[in-house]
Amino acid sequence: MKITIIHGQSHKGSTYHLAHLLAEKTGGEIREIFLPKDFNGFCVGCTACFTDSETKCPHYERLLPITDAIDSADVLIFASPVYVMHAAGAMKALLDHYGYRFMVHRPEEKMFSKQAVCISTAAGAGTNSTNKDMADSLFWWGAGRIYRFGAAVGATSWDGVSDRKKQAYEKKLSVLAGKIKKRQGRVKPGLKTRFMFNVMRMMQKKGWNEADANYWKAKGWTEKKRPWKK
Repeated sequence: MKITIIHGQSHKGSTYHLAHLLAEKTGGEIREIFLPKDFNGFCVGCTACFTDSETKCPHYERLLPITDAIDSADVLIFASPVYVMHAAGAMKALLDHYGYRFMVHRPEEKMFSKQAVCISTAAGAGTNSTNKDMADSLFWWGAGRIYRFGAAVGATSWDGVSDRKKQAYEKKLSVLAGKIKKRQGRVKPGLKTRFMFNVMRMMQKKGWNEADANYWKAKGWTEKKRPWKK
């Protein structure tokens, strides 16, 4: 199993430790991306990825290693500490670059068979909204299964987290890792994802954006083919 962790921060705090713990319990080859160290560009809003091709993005070449890490993984772990009740800016800046992969545009076929986990930590509140920031993109990318894990650690560093909480998190992550391993190789998107895919399919039949319409037609998705069916 191949696992890609995308860290919304470059330091190794509570979020890092929980993401790494889950990856280790799930087992397999682990690949890690640290933001903003590994990518610190901001979307410039040129819309070239939508109207023409993602290769026209001014950051396309810099994003290639991350795109490859996403596409080659069986399991994606997106991890971000809570920053003012939401995901870290570096995580948001990265996700902004993949808007062209939303189902309304040109979703990557591999995503529909992947499992993904959103992990966030905070000293107090904000894990739900932070996980939602990341899960929204994963849903619109077409991820086959999305899990969320939030932890109010009550500390500003991993060393400050109580042993009782660490033990509780380890048990919960063991259960989650078991679910991921059990579903590996037979992941299919849920009803909501398939419904939205079909809504987008009807839109693409009308051809409102040439680049997107050509992509869907080439995939055969405007007819009977579906990305989750082999």
